[in-house]
Amino acid sequence: TYLRNRREPDKVTYKTPQLAHILDVTNGCIVYQEQVMQICRELAGFSFGQADNVRRAMSKKKHKVMEAEREHFVHGCTEPGKECAGCVKNGIPEAVANEIYDDMVSFASYAFNKSHAACYAYVAFQTAYLKCHYPCEFMAALLTSVLDSTAKVIEYSSECQRLGIKVLPPDINVSRGGFTVDGQSIRFGLNAVKSVGRDLIEAV
Repeated sequence: TYLRNRREPDKVTYKTPQLAHILDVTNGCIVYQEQVMQICRELAGFSFGQADNVRRAMSKKKHKVMEAEREHFVHGCTEPGKECAGCVKNGIPEAVANEIYDDMVSFASYAFNKSHAACYAYVAFQTAYLKCHYPCEFMAALLTSVLDSTAKVIEYSSECQRLGIKVLPPDINVSRGGFTVDGQSIRFGLNAVKSVGRDLIEAV
């Protein structure tokens, strides 16, 4: 949905006009946790605390809490300390309010807050750039980061093979503790060799 809307922004639709200014920055889709909270506040009249309760319940999949909050979101609440108008009183049809809540549950189950998402995206761009332009160095560093996990070493070695990078066997005269770049290949790190202690490797 997100990619389709990004390609054809003129075809983005909203279940109610009140969502437009909240979701326009993410092509009509709920992407960030802050958007869930803003929808709860603006459409149903939730307080900041109530909206955060919805966010937490959705992110941790607390179904009983989510269904209780659904009722408040759609029809409001008169309980002291939890008062809110609800979507219906704010002019949003009950069926539409439930659809919006379903969307929030669906998207919020794997939504991050915006700053967290931005950091992940930044790291993703950095690592993608390094893997593309410096594949040997990137994979050597990646392999070194998982020296203690044989399964990961095997997995990343297979990725090296896919990329056309040879992983050379360990060589007592050349290898170091971690994986290193050797020409257009990667030299196996001695610390990844089973039954070889790190003290011995440092001594060598």
